Amino acid sequence: MNYFALAALELTLLGLLSGLVGTVIVLRRRSFFAVALSHATFPGGVVFAVLGYNLLLGQAIFAALLVLIMTTLSRVPGQGRQVASGVVLSFGFALGTLLAGLNPGLGVPVEALLVGSPLSVTVADVIATAAVLLAALLTLAVARRSILFHTFDPEGYAAAGFRAWPVELVVSALTVAGVVVAMPAVGAILGVAILIAPAAAARLLAPSIGWIPPLAAALGVLSGLVGLWASRAFDLAAGGAVGLAASAVFLLALAGRGLLVRVGARRPGPAIDLYAE
Repeated sequence: MNYFALAALELTLLGLLSGLVGTVIVLRRRSFFAVALSHATFPGGVVFAVLGYNLLLGQAIFAALLVLIMTTLSRVPGQGRQVASGVVLSFGFALGTLLAGLNPGLGVPVEALLVGSPLSVTVADVIATAAVLLAALLTLAVARRSILFHTFDPEGYAAAGFRAWPVELVVSALTVAGVVVAMPAVGAILGVAILIAPAAAARLLAPSIGWIPPLAAALGVLSGLVGLWASRAFDLAAGGAVGLAASAVFLLALAGRGLLVRVGARRPGPAIDLYAE
């Protein structure tokens, strides 16, 4: 399989992952958390590059540590999840930049953590993404009812005698896994674009919640492949082209929703704040 076909396969898997992990992130309003996580895992990749180990493994371990830090900070009186995410984002990205500056000989592998490139993904990267996709599918098949219940009625969920922490743990694990496996293709800076933008667009267009995952998956695959084609046709950076394509899909969905509301095809819903917590 040549590098272009491998890139297309990776972006297809990431697009499908948007229908699962991206939908959970958007519905639970964890977009800023995902952004913070994608930026702040940079030090883990740098440290593991210095040690000569797999970069994704370093990012995954550091991401788990960051989730623990965010959870602890968010429980401080007067603080919230957004504040904790912002603090961790700044800390992680600054630490990664410092470590990369102290180890300039590491070169392209570390720089790739920031912007990524679908054209440089390996078979191991594709296998990792496929494994996360399968794990997300199985996890949501088992836990989707609990996640939806807690997402839309947390008070009722608690009143029914259920504990919130298992749901939070599952959602955090899915977010971490999705963000980490997207790194090789689109990097820390653009990593969440391919996960969140298609799901956010699907939420704008879907007639019901049940339609959001398949529509997000279709839009995710479309934006990934269109971005990859544009990068080849116009000699553009592949990661940037994919990020722009995902953003364009969201903007088109926003315009399409406005048009549907104007002609009376559907009623306007509540405003969507991607960064609300």
